[in-house]
Amino acid sequence: MTLSGKTVFVTGATRGIGRAIALRAARDRANVVVVGKTDTPHPKLRGTIQDTVREVEELGGKAVGCVVDVRSEEQVQTAVKAAVDAFGGIDVLVNNASAISLTRTADTEMKRYDLMHQVNTRGTFVCTKACLPWLERAQNPHVLVLSPPLELKPEYFAPHVAYTLSKFGMSLLVLGFAAEFRGAGVAVNALWPRTVIATAAVENLLGGPAVTARARKPEIVADAFHAIVTRPSRDFSGRFCLDEDVLRDAGVRDFDQYAVTPGAELLSDLFV
Repeated sequence: MTLSGKTVFVTGATRGIGRAIALRAARDRANVVVVGKTDTPHPKLRGTIQDTVREVEELGGKAVGCVVDVRSEEQVQTAVKAAVDAFGGIDVLVNNASAISLTRTADTEMKRYDLMHQVNTRGTFVCTKACLPWLERAQNPHVLVLSPPLELKPEYFAPHVAYTLSKFGMSLLVLGFAAEFRGAGVAVNALWPRTVIATAAVENLLGGPAVTARARKPEIVADAFHAIVTRPSRDFSGRFCLDEDVLRDAGVRDFDQYAVTPGAELLSDLFV
């Protein structure tokens, strides 16, 4: 199966993993709904909605760009309407948008706590709810959430409990949605990287060039996304997947192709 002719709604698609997923869908000539907040160039971060739209179209896909704060139900509903008006429906939803602050409790401002929970957990709920009526009409509907496996280890929580709680909230939504939507044939799965991924967050907040050099490229997550959402939705749901495991199961053996620095000792992700 491919994503040719399918409509893929991707949040946080202006850079990093979201952009890589949008471009992977475009390679199949999919219709991509590019959802993000960056409408004009940012002084410190590369990538805008228009940049991703252009790249999708250059790869042979079709695209519409939507300026959306996923905390806003009204803005999400407007983007869903734009997707349906342009392409007739929605086949795949990727809940990728996320906020991060790796701070201990005493150092976490409540506005940052609220932001993480509103973007990560509420945003995932809002987008899934808004897309659900159209997913239920699709032939092979998938919801993919970029969140970690549900392993409740203290070491995952102690260093940054506010952030971890918001990400595990996304994973709990996967658990619940998968069971709730099973009868309708809507697959809901989680995907998480085994290693650190070279994104703007890593470059600007989580260690800079030294960490990036020991990371993998976002394309590994994008390839794993493709392997998941092209599976029959009724046969594969409620799973908490790691990118490397998904691709090994799909027959990939050369993982050095994804390394920022081939041969480097890779850093494991926070929740692995």
